[in-house]
Amino acid sequence: MILSVCLSPCIDVNIEVDSLNVGMTHKIIGKRVFFTGKAINVAIGVSRLKRDSFATGFMYEENGHNFETELHKEGVTYKFVWNKGRVRENYKFVDNKSMLTEIDDISPEVTAEKQEELTEFVKVIAPSCSAVVVSGGLAKGMSANYYAGILKAIPSGVKKVVDSEGERLTEALRCGVDLVKPNLEELERTLKRSLPTREEQIKGCKELVKMGAKRVLLSLGKNGAVITDGDKAYYCKSVNVAMNSTVGAGDAMVAAATIALTEDGSLREILKRGVAAGTAAVTTPDSISFCYEKYEEILSALTVEEII
Repeated sequence: MILSVCLSPCIDVNIEVDSLNVGMTHKIIGKRVFFTGKAINVAIGVSRLKRDSFATGFMYEENGHNFETELHKEGVTYKFVWNKGRVRENYKFVDNKSMLTEIDDISPEVTAEKQEELTEFVKVIAPSCSAVVVSGGLAKGMSANYYAGILKAIPSGVKKVVDSEGERLTEALRCGVDLVKPNLEELERTLKRSLPTREEQIKGCKELVKMGAKRVLLSLGKNGAVITDGDKAYYCKSVNVAMNSTVGAGDAMVAAATIALTEDGSLREILKRGVAAGTAAVTTPDSISFCYEKYEEILSALTVEEII
C-alpha cells in the first residue's frame, strides 16, 4: 500500500467566460470543479495504476466531505484529520483569448494539536506501507520543518517520496528521501538560480542528491524528464500527444514513479513509468488523473537514453 499525505487540499474551480473585464458582469460559458491537492492526485493515480492507495492529511469540516466522495469513487482508502473551516478554493478564469486569470485562496490555520495528530497517525500506519508520499504546500501558519516531522515518523524500511520546493524541500532532505520530483521551475526556485541547459539541470539535481535525496526525478513538462542518483543520469523524451489538460500531470508522474520505486525498479524504469503517467494525464480532459489504457499505450512507445 502507498500512503499519500496531503497537507493542503484545495478545490479548483475552473471557469470559462467570453471575456473578463474588471467591474463588469459576466456569464459563465463552462465550469469545472476539481477536488484536488498534490497528494490527493497522487493517491488517485496510484489507484488508477491498480495498486492499493491510502490518502490522509488535513481536511476541513464545512466542505471537505466532497473529497471523501471522490476518493471513494476512485477506490482510494482514506482517513483525514478534521479541522474547522473550509477547504481553500482557487478560481481560474479563462476568456475567449485563452488568457488565464487566477485567484488563489489560503488554507485555514491548523492547530499544533491537529498537526501532532496527523504525525501520530502517519507513525501508526506507515509501517504497513511500502512507500509514503508527502507533497504540496502547508496550511497557514505551519512551519516548513513540519515536512521533516512527518518524514521522521516513517520507519526506515518504508520508501519516502517528496514533491515540494524551497524550504519545505530542503527540510525534507535533511531526513533523507528516496525520491524527490521537482519540476524545472521548482528546482530553480529551490536553488535560487536559473538552469537553462541540460548540463546545468543535471548539476542542480545532483546538488539535491548531496543534500539528502537518493534519486531526483526532474520533470521538464512536454519535453519529458531526467533522473539521477548522483552517479548515473538518464533522459526520457515524452511522445507527442494532444494536450487536453495540465491538471495533475506532475502528480501522475509521482504516482507511477513511486510504484516503480517500491518494486525496486531501476532509474530507467522509474523515469519511464513516470513520464508515461505524466503524459497520459495531459491527454485526459476534465480529470485530475489519467486513463490506465492510455498510460500503457504511451509507456510502450517511450525510450530512455543515458546522459553522458
